[in-house]
Amino acid sequence: MNAGLILPNCRVWRLGADVDTDVLAPGAYMKHGMDIIAIHCLESLRPEFASQVKPGDVVVAGPNFGIGSSREQAASALRHLGIAAVIAPSFGGLFFRNAFNLGLPLLVCPQAETLQEAERITVHAQADACWIERADHTPLPAQAIPEFLLDMVHAGGLMNLLKQRRPGGAHA
Repeated sequence: MNAGLILPNCRVWRLGADVDTDVLAPGAYMKHGMDIIAIHCLESLRPEFASQVKPGDVVVAGPNFGIGSSREQAASALRHLGIAAVIAPSFGGLFFRNAFNLGLPLLVCPQAETLQEAERITVHAQADACWIERADHTPLPAQAIPEFLLDMVHAGGLMNLLKQRRPGGAHA
């Protein structure tokens, strides 16, 4: 059983609804490595994003974040840039699974769109409750994240978790 996840003092990057995986990992750069793909992450919506995002920042979006293709590079580009979590009212199903498989936590928050650009928040994620705490300590409820997904986040992704759990692994 894990202790949950607390991400303090996260800076918000606001996006709209229906952000698709082609915007997160543009097809024109898929032949390159993650260093190049990440430089172009969200460039059609926020040209400054990749150069200005800092480790520990969070992306907050409208409904249907990560819709589109199944490319895992969409979630990987966000992780590569240091995004600590993505918060939205809903996510594309394949993106949701890819993100957790890579250790990127996603919070389903019906009130996500009330968060503002550059606002500072703290994310609290536990298997039985999740919420976003605003600077004035107002909580925004989010759906609880199942313990097995939190385990993946703590391990840094599914592959790391499986390595830890195999005989002779780090936590065998």
